[in-house]
Amino acid sequence: MFFPSVPLGLILLLLPIHPAAGTRASPALGMQSPWWENYNQKDRYLCSGTNEIVLERNSSQASLITGNQRSTLFRDDSASTGLLFRNGGTKLTLRGDVMILERFPQIIRCIRTEEV
Repeated sequence: MFFPSVPLGLILLLLPIHPAAGTRASPALGMQSPWWENYNQKDRYLCSGTNEIVLERNSSQASLITGNQRSTLFRDDSASTGLLFRNGGTKLTLRGDVMILERFPQIIRCIRTEEV
């Protein structure tokens, strides 16, 4: 089931906020993760045609950033295809240039637009 009209901000409001939220702000990203989390990959995605999200990740966790909201998900090695990150009832799957963000009953598909 795919709901393109679900605002991404609504999905992120349902995610637990990482305790370090609110660190260094950047006009281009809205927000960045703290340096000690050492995210070596940063990509920008376009979701539902208009919502922009930044995904910062390393081999064990990922941080979703949109505006001044941020949420951290942790790597799940059980995925057979793509990279899988989870946090509670939220699942994020990366397959090539596609990011799928799932929180029942919503599924949001996003396309990578650029490396940040």
